[in-house]
Amino acid sequence: MNRLNIMIPSDAQVVLERLYEDVARRVQAGSSAICPIDMAAAFVKVCQAQSCGKCVPCRVGLNNLVNLMESVLDGKAKMGTIGLIENTAQVISDTADCAIGYGAADYILHSIKAFRKDYEYHILRGKCSERFEQAVPCVSKCPAHIDVPGYLSLVGEKRYADAIRLIRKNNPFPCVCGYVCEHPCETRCRRIMIDDAINIRGIKRFAADNSGIVPPPKCLPGTGKKVAVIGGGPAGLTAAYFLQLMGHSVTVFEKRVRLGGMLRYGIPSYRLPREKLQYDLDAIIATGVQIKLSTEIGKDISFNDIRRRYDAVYIAIGAHADKKLKIAGADKAGVISAVEFLRGIGDEVIPDFTGKKVVIVGGGNVAMDAARVSVRLGAEKVSVVYRRRERDMTALPSEVEEAIAEGVEIMSLNAPAGIDYDESGQVTVFRTQPQMVGRVEEDGRPAPVNAKLPEISVPCDVVIVAIGQDVESRHFTECVVPVEWGTLVTSESTAVPNMPGIFAGGDCASGPATVIKAIEAGKVAAANIDEYLGCPHKLEVQVDIPFTALREKPSIGRIELTEREAGERKKNFELAENGMTREEVAQECRRCLRCDHFGYGALGEVNTTW
Repeated sequence: MNRLNIMIPSDAQVVLERLYEDVARRVQAGSSAICPIDMAAAFVKVCQAQSCGKCVPCRVGLNNLVNLMESVLDGKAKMGTIGLIENTAQVISDTADCAIGYGAADYILHSIKAFRKDYEYHILRGKCSERFEQAVPCVSKCPAHIDVPGYLSLVGEKRYADAIRLIRKNNPFPCVCGYVCEHPCETRCRRIMIDDAINIRGIKRFAADNSGIVPPPKCLPGTGKKVAVIGGGPAGLTAAYFLQLMGHSVTVFEKRVRLGGMLRYGIPSYRLPREKLQYDLDAIIATGVQIKLSTEIGKDISFNDIRRRYDAVYIAIGAHADKKLKIAGADKAGVISAVEFLRGIGDEVIPDFTGKKVVIVGGGNVAMDAARVSVRLGAEKVSVVYRRRERDMTALPSEVEEAIAEGVEIMSLNAPAGIDYDESGQVTVFRTQPQMVGRVEEDGRPAPVNAKLPEISVPCDVVIVAIGQDVESRHFTECVVPVEWGTLVTSESTAVPNMPGIFAGGDCASGPATVIKAIEAGKVAAANIDEYLGCPHKLEVQVDIPFTALREKPSIGRIELTEREAGERKKNFELAENGMTREEVAQECRRCLRCDHFGYGALGEVNTTW
């Protein structure tokens, strides 16, 4: 008789593993438009099924917790039940032997803290307090609420111009977003339940690349109202576009010599070619928006003058000031900000880094852009110093991977310690203090703490600081515009408190964010400025979306956008990312489950007005 046998998974174990994967996909694809109490109860049930049952807190406590949660969902609970749930969960958290028990209990404690009102609403009225008017995941996750299923079906039928028209109903930057959007719409795509999310951004890019010139819609009759937009970035131009379509007379004041804001001065051309940016700018200008370039507020014209001349003002100045590195030697020659560095590239002021060693400080997309640009400028070595782990970087994982492929070194878990320089004041060495991971913070990332290791010296000629951006708000502060923690104070409607007719949005109000978030801010501001002016217009789009029918949806792989070979693309500023072929985009469009008609969207339709 054998003492040991080779472990071979049984059929039941294989199926169970697949079921685990299926559950994981369903959780990943779960829409935000679900009852939070129901979700919390389901989580406890899963934990209960995993429990070994040896300790009383799990064996008895989790069962009681499930019963209490279900009484809330069934409308049988009383207000005191919430306290009983909280006490039960606290006891389990304090006494359970393993993470299955105390992890489940902690989840419930967090849920009560986060949405106690939902518990109360269920008990008092027997239903969820939330109203989810748009439950289609890709639409609800897109800050601009673009009709994603609609334009995917249009692209699938080769109606690329109509797809652009449909996108522009909510977003005047279809081409820009096709190239650089962080695509939050893909994070909850229901296709994940089958295989993987649809490549929505790639399809949008294909539509923009193949649509030709698509003129903007006709403007509504003039209202006689004048609106000033301060800032020619994505937030300001979005607001200007929609306000002009609504019939208002809009003037954009831009400090720099070209429009685009961080789209031009923060995103390198190898990611967003300038002709693609111009494609969207031309459509915005074609609506009749007046543009005043090289006009600095507080220097060429005062904010108070603008207030007197216009019926409403939207401040969208972005966050173009840099944050300083607070270590010894940070003021020496060779230390520059990433914002300043990329701005120069946007103005076609190209430095020569041939043979130089460059250190980038930071872990966001700006840091990755600065690193990849440095490679293209001929740097001998480029090192990114980041105090947390590589997986904790705020930069898109794809951006990090592409930088590494181009030869960028990532020095994670290293905090800036100091900069050494020679007699002429030129930097020569960047010193870092090794870190180790510590306790997990509220954002889910472990805080770095100093490791008991000696400092590391990194020889360098240039240090580029990419640790954040600030708002140039001094003139607005002098004009009594409220500023708090470096950003302009606004309500959720983008209105500035106690200043009728003044609105603000984008990076100057939220802090540095994504392109699509800036577009959302501009869209919200346009609607609320229109309301403030007493003209509640409704914008419509005249595009017939193809009829959809139930059809077979076999599992099929996601089409990923490829990059030019790293050794070749790093030599120039030509577009690094390849687009889809017609065959690829057709296949990807067919993968759409049309949630606007089936599933979440079965009881409603995507609106064609807003």
